[in-house]
Amino acid sequence: MCNKTLQHTQTKIVLNRLSRAIGHMESIKTMVKNDRDCSEILIQLAAVKSAINGIAKVVLKDHIDHCIVNAIKTNDAETIKELQKAIDKFL
Repeated sequence: MCNKTLQHTQTKIVLNRLSRAIGHMESIKTMVKNDRDCSEILIQLAAVKSAINGIAKVVLKDHIDHCIVNAIKTNDAETIKELQKAIDKFL
């Protein structure tokens, strides 16, 4: 497990991006309620999907920069295994 005392430098950026993605999803929900064109909805869903992938990249990079670097320094094989499982599930 990632050491909880390690400081993640991208937390604020991740939270801001998540807030924007959530707002975007709320807009899409309104589009569906208002019976907007399916093509428009799909385009907006693709934008959210792209945003989520971008958030995942930031989280992954931050995790590698902090938790994984520390795990390698301390021979923490469990944290590395957990990252591999998480990547498998994400992909």
